[in-house]
Amino acid sequence: MARGFPLQSVRNFGIIAHIDAGKTTTTERILYYTGKIHRIGEVHEGSTTTDWMPQERERGITITAAAIHCEWRDCQFNIIDTPGHVDFTAEVERSLRVLDGAVVVFDGTQGVEPQSETVWRQADKYSVPRLAYINKMDRMGADFSMSWNSIVKLLGANAVPIQLPIGAESGFKGIVDLVEMKALVWSGEELGAQFEEAPIPEEFKENAREAREKLVEKAVEFDHDAMERYVHGQHDFPAAEIRAMLRKGVIQSKIFPVVCGSSYKNVGVQPMLDAVCDYLPCPTDVPPVTATDPDNGGAEVLVKASDEEPFTALMFKVQADPFVGKLAFFRVYSGSLKTGDMVYFPTKRIKERIGRILRMHAKDREEITEVFAGDIAATVAMKNAAVGATMAREETPRILEQITFPEPVISVAIEPKSKADEEKLGNALNRLAEEDQTFRVRTDTETGQTLIAGMGELHLEIIVDRMKREFNVHANVGKPQVAYKETIRKTVVQEAKHIKQSGGRGQYGHVVLRIEPLGRNKGFEFVDEIKSGSIPREYIPSVERGVREALDEGARAGYPLVDIKVSLIDGSYHEVDSSDMAFRWAGGIALRAGCKAANPTVLEPIMRVEVVTPEQYMGDVIGDLSARRAKILDMGSRGNARVVRATAPLSEMFGYATAVRSVSQGRASFNLEPSHYEEVPASVLKVIDERYSGSRKEGGS
Repeated sequence: MARGFPLQSVRNFGIIAHIDAGKTTTTERILYYTGKIHRIGEVHEGSTTTDWMPQERERGITITAAAIHCEWRDCQFNIIDTPGHVDFTAEVERSLRVLDGAVVVFDGTQGVEPQSETVWRQADKYSVPRLAYINKMDRMGADFSMSWNSIVKLLGANAVPIQLPIGAESGFKGIVDLVEMKALVWSGEELGAQFEEAPIPEEFKENAREAREKLVEKAVEFDHDAMERYVHGQHDFPAAEIRAMLRKGVIQSKIFPVVCGSSYKNVGVQPMLDAVCDYLPCPTDVPPVTATDPDNGGAEVLVKASDEEPFTALMFKVQADPFVGKLAFFRVYSGSLKTGDMVYFPTKRIKERIGRILRMHAKDREEITEVFAGDIAATVAMKNAAVGATMAREETPRILEQITFPEPVISVAIEPKSKADEEKLGNALNRLAEEDQTFRVRTDTETGQTLIAGMGELHLEIIVDRMKREFNVHANVGKPQVAYKETIRKTVVQEAKHIKQSGGRGQYGHVVLRIEPLGRNKGFEFVDEIKSGSIPREYIPSVERGVREALDEGARAGYPLVDIKVSLIDGSYHEVDSSDMAFRWAGGIALRAGCKAANPTVLEPIMRVEVVTPEQYMGDVIGDLSARRAKILDMGSRGNARVVRATAPLSEMFGYATAVRSVSQGRASFNLEPSHYEEVPASVLKVIDERYSGSRKEGGS
């Protein structure tokens, strides 16, 4: 099988945005205009291609990232439509990790919204070049200038319009192309497939002239020769040269072209696709990714986008499939892969044969025999498939950087409804946890309950619904609980021994640990400082394993311990009685005792809150937030509404949807997303201690 498109014509990009900005509607139009589908589906009808899960169609939201493949002009598009809801932010994270570019969709009536900011920062994290698409220009209150300025001010982005809208709200009918200096006008027939080129209307000429001057001024910054000519008086450049200069800046993530349209009204989508071809990078435009060579002491290796390089690919998504088991999505960074090839998993040092390769079209699949550098595809029924796993060749092992995910902030207790469900529950939860790295399952050691944790109430609601539909498991779910964590406030040195003599071979493990607090969000660090050989090298990993296991039990209220550094500084062993198990027990005993002596405290998840409310309810909204221990960060305006931004403890925000509707007569809206962890106040800590003490007494009785 030969490569269908040259590597320079491949565009791997994602559609990212705040919820309800129009990502899925835009993706549906892209599929229609590229000829991939012949009927446009709508979100409100539950008929779109990329929202294929029953839960997505019922709720009208995107839950899982969907991969699609299409062609436009001389380019091959591999597109991932991502969720906008904060509960499913992991889908955006994993997608951006493997994409070369992104189209960020903004609601033209709102500009930058809270989740817009989150996905923009995620794209910054992975240095993903972007286009900004201001959608919904046909809506009441649509304001292109406000939306563009909010990108500049709130995101600190060097955003420059390459289009201007012709009209707004019900009068929106086309765009002014500032690069070509012409108008594109849609007649509304044939679902927006046809549009006319026309001279720029007289009333828009002056604005277009000023906007093009600013565009040229920004573009010449990325070409030294053009800058010289600009300084010496040349202020008009050919369209092709402007595109080339802009492309350089976009690929470096130093400039972000802004386009506009109305996807629902079928206006402006085709020029946006042209901009993807013109400005977003192909795989060879972005810097080579860095991998490590496990056979060479972890030395860094550059993985270049080329079919001739050794095969290297990253699995970024694993999906439970009722027919084939695991469906694993992967991005090929270099080399090629054929059906039947043997691939190597360097972290596990295991080989496995590729059975089938699939090109995904949302839930539909096209079987192919070979993939090349830059391709995004899927494979099925691989035992070693896991999110973040690198596939390579055994003779050239490489390990790509892992994908990081946020920690869950909310948990609920779950129990099977019947004996039959009990047998299937564990399998269903494990399959779903393997698929979603922000979903965790654990057993409470005090109560024996199974706890599931996720990013929000909707996230866990979807998990329970999927268990019922996909795995036929019925379960009872408790009330949502805050996912508290614990940490320590001072450094201690703790000694512990695990010694047992029972006639035959005994057990002997002796360790001395230094336990000290780390900064917030630093996790856990284990350091081996044994220099005198007081503990043999083979027992050190067992000590660490024991310490890690004890972290889950907590030291004060049974919540997992975080932000702790543990150093193994001394100990002793017995020639006969010492074993891995003995040192594992000793490590756990030392950690538990040490943390109890290290002034442990409880941390609570803090949420970012943004409330949009009419002016007259501003005081009531702020008063209600203050009663919830919120810290008001700033207040601003958005159109004719007021915006309040704050941080508040998650524990105080349960039921906020009802409260904010009550204080604003149903006219305010809000957005909630995880921010960070903070130490709980003394009054809350006292309540947590009393509750934990009470639960222990009940468990003991």
